Amino acid sequence: MSQPPANHPKLPSPRIGVLIANLGTPDGTDYWSMRRYLSEFLSDKRVIDLPRWKWQPLLQSIILSKRPFTSGANYKTIWNTEADESPLMTITKEQVAALRDRAAALWGGRVIVDFCMRYGNPSTRSVVDRMVKAGCDKILFLPLYPQYAGATSATANDQFFRALMEQTWQPAARTVAPYFDRADYIDALAGSVERALGGRVPRKLIASYHGMPKRYLMQGDPYHCQCQKTSRLLRERLGWPDDVIDTTFQSVFGREEWLKPYTVEHVAELARQGITEIAVISPAFSSDCIETLEEIQGEIREAFEHAGGKEFTYIPCLNAEPAHIDVLTTIIGENLVGWI
Repeated sequence: MSQPPANHPKLPSPRIGVLIANLGTPDGTDYWSMRRYLSEFLSDKRVIDLPRWKWQPLLQSIILSKRPFTSGANYKTIWNTEADESPLMTITKEQVAALRDRAAALWGGRVIVDFCMRYGNPSTRSVVDRMVKAGCDKILFLPLYPQYAGATSATANDQFFRALMEQTWQPAARTVAPYFDRADYIDALAGSVERALGGRVPRKLIASYHGMPKRYLMQGDPYHCQCQKTSRLLRERLGWPDDVIDTTFQSVFGREEWLKPYTVEHVAELARQGITEIAVISPAFSSDCIETLEEIQGEIREAFEHAGGKEFTYIPCLNAEPAHIDVLTTIIGENLVGWI
């Protein structure tokens, strides 16, 4: 085999990268950290699709003068003060650490597992660059969203492809398809429900998904349909009656109509109807975050109890549970076929 000339740039040994992507998190709860994070998030055309000339002046002058204070206060209630990071960051690190152990056991040092955030740090661009410099000539990109939506999966993929555009020698790339209807994922969800409820069937299990404008559904986004199917498959796997699980949507933003029913209104209506014991699960979130730890366990719980509810059980996300890591490891293995 011929050797490269002495002045040839040194090339690392070829490796495969597995890049896990989550939504993102502010670096801190202070005003400027929150403002940077919210500006990046709310400037994403996949999230807010208004014309820039109309949206940016409103965002930069009015919304971002006030919202960082309220969002920062909400984050403070759940902040991991010991690690000085959000729970989403802590949990994502735990997930990736577990996946690294699995990858090392299965594939040795040929596969590198790392993570990035769509908004905030570590950025997609920085991690892709680090992987390429480490010798990754192939990268599998896995957004941690079981259901596909333009504002989650698609924008994560967009950012990944933008990062690839900056590479002189682009690695081969694959993205992972939605996995909401996989039997092993549904089994993992069902297991979390059974553990949390001790095998009993609640009066109502609320499957609360992150919301989006109804207009996106009418434009062809499959998210709503995939959420409904997730709830149906979960109910069938648990063997429960048809009317036990309700599918709802949370985190409404702005004035236009979003996917309904809204979780915060629905739980209050259930309490007014005399259903005073409910459980809530969030199948669209792979990691507990501000929307689950603060919104569901704060605002949504309070709405239920204020309307007369008595017993509110929150079922945590799958996080770094072994069953969840099993699912993700299997998905990664399936998508690496032909590469390793």
